[in-house]
Amino acid sequence: MRDKMTDFLIEEVRAMEILDSRGNPTVKTWVRTSGGFVGSFSVPAGASKGVHEAVELRDGGKRLGGKGVLTAVSNVEGPLASVVIGRDARMQREVDLAMIEADGTPNKSRFGANAILSISMAVARAASVGLRMPLYRYVGGVNAHVLPVPLLNVLNGGLHAGSDLAIQEFMIVPAAFNSFRDALYAAVEVYKELGKILVERYGKSARNLGDEGGYAPPMRNTREALDALMSAIEAAGHDGKVFLALDAAASSFYVDGVYRIDGRELSPETLLDFYERLIEEYPIISIEDPFYEEDLETLARMTRELGDRVQIVGDDHFTTNVSRLKMGISRGAANALLWKINQVGTLTEALDAARLAQTSGYAVIVSHRSGETIDTSIADLAVALNAGQIKTGAPARGERIAKYNRLLEIEEDLGPAGVYPGLSVFRGH
Repeated sequence: MRDKMTDFLIEEVRAMEILDSRGNPTVKTWVRTSGGFVGSFSVPAGASKGVHEAVELRDGGKRLGGKGVLTAVSNVEGPLASVVIGRDARMQREVDLAMIEADGTPNKSRFGANAILSISMAVARAASVGLRMPLYRYVGGVNAHVLPVPLLNVLNGGLHAGSDLAIQEFMIVPAAFNSFRDALYAAVEVYKELGKILVERYGKSARNLGDEGGYAPPMRNTREALDALMSAIEAAGHDGKVFLALDAAASSFYVDGVYRIDGRELSPETLLDFYERLIEEYPIISIEDPFYEEDLETLARMTRELGDRVQIVGDDHFTTNVSRLKMGISRGAANALLWKINQVGTLTEALDAARLAQTSGYAVIVSHRSGETIDTSIADLAVALNAGQIKTGAPARGERIAKYNRLLEIEEDLGPAGVYPGLSVFRGH
């Protein structure tokens, strides 16, 4: 009789260099167990990266502009494979901690966080296949049932586009609906109306897309973008049901101690006043990275003054890192964590960060990266965490749509047990 306990022992690890949504190389890894269970994962990459993120290993040199990942691929199939082969794929923490120990650096710079994460997630996938569970059920257990409210980046600025907009993402949030499907389709309607409005105001080139599928029109200031979103929401007939969110990515417009935005140079205090006026004028329910990544002091002040009215999200401040998040929590900085598994480099560490955030009263927003693949794992992980929020781009481009379609499938799978939390996941609503 076959020993099914040994079916989950990792037997083979294989990797290759593929392309992400920006045409840049990334790592895809397959893990196969002795029982023939195969899991794979393709690693995303960010353009706007926090300085505290784990190291994404690139080859350097002339090939592919130095962005090749053949060294990371070699690390997957060589030293990292030797660490994980023979281990039980269901022992996620054991596998991940073994790779962290083998790397031996605080930021995974020896083997690369992209190499380590590719194995970590492929192991989880293989285990879920072997147990005949969807990934959200395998990671989240029997209580995984909350569909996420999507924060859709429909206007791109900052490092994601070529416009003069300093703020990186202008998002629509279809929160006041009873199901994920209804919310997503409302967002699609707003997105299409926005495209029409932009063509009317700026010409056909305004429909050009940024990295995350949002439009990248030749806009110059923040209110111009917000007014366009409000017009699109009204044109789609979703007034009062679709809200707004910002990812300032303020580190990208912080220069020599001031913030350069909308043709002005603002101090941290005047930038805080600027945000306060915006949330008074527009239905903004979430602001991400409002100050540069080392300024926890002003972030904490904003949280004290505005945190009961708006969700204040730390991305570059926290980088899905438990130690960084603890620092923020101790100072009362932000009230939500942007959760990106490739910022920290293993599923185990990312889950620890999510657990710390949730037990500390912080919301968790599961997030893609601007350089994505068609891998849909984060859709499952959003439900696994019962996070209630996800950022995965505009309803355009295949690598973004794949995540939304996966969430539609999960909602169908959950049936009446599935919950769409709507406005209840946002502060002050």
